[in-house]
Formats: sequence, C-alpha cells, structure tokens
Amino acid sequence: MTSFTATSTRRRVRHAASSSSPREDTRLGNGLSSRQITMISIGGVIGAGLFVGSSNAIMTAGPAVLLAYLVAAGIIILVMKMLGEMATAFPTTGSFSSYADCTLGRWAGFTIGWLYWWFYVLLVPIESIVAGNILASWFGGPSALYSVGMIAILTLCNSLHVKMFGEAEYWLSLFKVIAICLFIILGALAILGWLPFSPAQGLHNLTEHGGFFPQGGVSVVTALLVAMFSFQGTEIVTIAAAESDNPRGNVRKAIRSVVWRLGLFYIGSIFVVVCIVPWNTPELAQGSYQAALKAMNIPYAAGIMSVVVLVSVVSCLNSAIYTGSRMSFSLASRGDAPKRWAMTHGEGVPRWAIFSTSGVSLVITLLNFVVPEGAFNILLSTSGAIALLMYLVIAITQLKMRVMNDRHGITPPVRMWAFPYLTWLAILTIAAILGLMSFLPGHRLEVIATLVVTCVTACVGYWLQKRQPEVSAQRHVFLGADEAVLAD
Repeated sequence: MTSFTATSTRRRVRHAASSSSPREDTRLGNGLSSRQITMISIGGVIGAGLFVGSSNAIMTAGPAVLLAYLVAAGIIILVMKMLGEMATAFPTTGSFSSYADCTLGRWAGFTIGWLYWWFYVLLVPIESIVAGNILASWFGGPSALYSVGMIAILTLCNSLHVKMFGEAEYWLSLFKVIAICLFIILGALAILGWLPFSPAQGLHNLTEHGGFFPQGGVSVVTALLVAMFSFQGTEIVTIAAAESDNPRGNVRKAIRSVVWRLGLFYIGSIFVVVCIVPWNTPELAQGSYQAALKAMNIPYAAGIMSVVVLVSVVSCLNSAIYTGSRMSFSLASRGDAPKRWAMTHGEGVPRWAIFSTSGVSLVITLLNFVVPEGAFNILLSTSGAIALLMYLVIAITQLKMRVMNDRHGITPPVRMWAFPYLTWLAILTIAAILGLMSFLPGHRLEVIATLVVTCVTACVGYWLQKRQPEVSAQRHVFLGADEAVLAD
C-alpha cells in the first residue's frame, strides 16, 4: 500500500540531523495545549467584523441578512469539513498550502501560500490602526504610536514561545466568547420582555420597516459577500493544531464544533440585532452591537463596545502575526521562501519568520500615515478576494486528495459529507460569488487587484516548477497516516 522514496528518506535524515543543533532548528515546537487550541478555534470566528462590520450587511439587506449569514455559514462549514479531512490525514503548519502543493502542483501551493501570507501581512495594519485609534481616543497622543506599539508588543509575545501566543489568545478569545454570550442572553431577555430596564422588543422589526426583504432579493447576495469575509479565520485552527501534542484530535474536535460556533456566535447574535434594532436606523452606522445595547437601555454602551472591539482587534493582531509567520515558515521549509524563515530558535519558535512578517506589516502600517488614503486603499484591495480563493483551493484540493487517499487506503478520522457532490457544490458556489464580485462596483477593484497579484504569483510559482523539475516532482509526495506516500 505504501512506497517510501529515497527523497523522503533523505528529507527525514536531514530533518533529524538539523534537530541536533542547540541554536537553530527547522522544526516547530508543540507547546499549544488542547485547552488553547479549543479556544483558538472558537475565538477565530469572532472578530471586529462581527461586532462592527455586520452593521453594513444589516443596512444592505435588512432582516433578510439572516439568509445571507446562513448561506455563508453553510459554505464555510463545508469548506472546514473538507479542510478537516485533509488536516486529520496530514497535520502540518502549511495546511491548505501544503495540500495544494502536493496534489495540484508546486505552483498552486506556492501561489496560495504567498497570497495567504500577504493577506495577513495586510490584516495586521488594518487591525493595528483600529486599535491605535481607540487607544488614542482614550489616552490622547498620536494613533500611529499606539499602532506601532501594539505590533511590537504582540510580535514580542509571539517570538518568546508558542505557549505565549496560545495563552494570550486563550484569554482574548475567552473574553470575546463571554462578551457575545452575555449579549445574546441580554438580547433574548429583551426580545421576550424580561429585561426590567428595557421595553419588550418582540419580533416586529423582522417584518416592519418594509418587510423581511426591504431592499429586495439582490441585496441578500450583496450582504452575502460581507458575511463571507466575516468568517475569515476559521481555518487557523488547522495551522495551530500542528504545534500541539495531538494535532489530529484537536482538529477533529474543532471541526465537529464549527456548526454550533457559527450558529451561536453569528446567526444567534445577528438575529438578536435585527429583532431589537430597525434595519434602517442611523444608529447602526456606529456598529450593530452598540446600536442594540443602546436600544436595550444598557448604560455606557459606546464604552463597553470600545473595550470589546479593542480586545477583538488585539486578538486578530495576535493571530495574524502567528498565522502569517507559520505560513512563511512552511513556504521556506518547502524552498519557496527565504531559508532563514524556516529556522527555529528556543523551543521551536520561527523568529525569523515572525520578525519578517511583522516587519513588512509595520512598514505598511507606517505607510498609512504618510501616503494618500486612496493609494493605501488600492494596496489593501489586493487582498480583497484572497479569502474566497483560499476556500476555492481547499475545495479543489480536497477533491483530488480524497482520490489519492482512497487509492492508498488512507481513511482520515474526518470525512467530507456526500463526496463529491457537496464538494462540487462548494466549488461552484464560491466561483459564482467571485464572478458576482467582478460585476459589483464596490468589489470590482478588489477582484481585479487580487487577480493581478494572483497571476503574478502563479507565474513565479510555475516558473520555479519548470526551472527545478526534479524538486517539483518530489513535491508530489504527501503524508498520510504517518507514512510517506508517493502519489501516482
């Protein structure tokens, strides 16, 4: 069933030899506990996009925004199920980039890996700017100073030990989970009329103010785009699990809970908002949660949400630095990025990858304060459709890897439902969403800019694949069930 190649054997010998160095290694540690992995998987889907960004989707589609989030959640659940199947067969910090590499070709893994890294390099400035603005409003002083300071602190946290990242993310995620659970409880009490200081809200806002579809059915599709990008981050658990003592078990547990996590945190909280706040109220412009808290007569609503958003932003920053560094580490380990990025120090910490990722993000953050806003927005638009491309690559990769696994008798603990029908449904749906974005004025620039960056990156990856045919051929080796298997 299994054939070992001389190449994979040499790789393992070199890998073992490099681990003898007390200063530099090429292996990551496994310091993340199951407790931390579980909370990372839960907190990964709760970002500032939920607390603030969801208001744009509500104002776009009205109460029908619930349908948009249901469809988006359904797509993400399918994608995570597919990714879980591959991750439990082959846990690796490169996750979907490594899987694309070994199934679709070096160019595919190279392209999606670098695009994913670029996405998080750009996410760090976005989140740090938000954090800087909040802190500047509290304490005064230039927001740029707070933004740079936040990046520096979290870079240091990530560079010390993976446990530092895990512990910080555990408590940040726990705070977000408690905040959203309290919000849903308060909202449910207000809807039922059981909140003493708030008038009974009921369900009338679902049908009043123009009905359930006040903006028409097309608006639901537009809101779907907002909802899709809100779910970015669910895949981080498959990257982080590779640094735990039980990668397969932790991924399996996270995939099993993805349905209730998305249902509770997103569908549940959005339902509370649209029931309590009329979709066309100007208050939504301040943020959906803040508007709902004000409608429930919760004192200091603005201050409360500032704290919640700040914690969410810090959590996203922490995760972005971690995720970007691990993807760059994986790329370097495969020879597709500077070799130094594959070096680890201490107890398996890829400090070169961390400092390089944060360094590029820091430069982009500073550019925000010196270049015209239009130029900065064009730069940010290059990552606008990367999340959807990532989901598409995951689905296509799983389609082929399932065949490879079945051929070699490998049965991962997690299996995609109704294969290949639901996989094809996800592929077609994601492709349709990408096509729709190209026709919408508000998203056309994102598609064009992302397409240009993708084409350039793919051309470089293809050139490397052709320039080094012997190396590229070796990349068609994938790991499953702890064995090196040569794909046909």
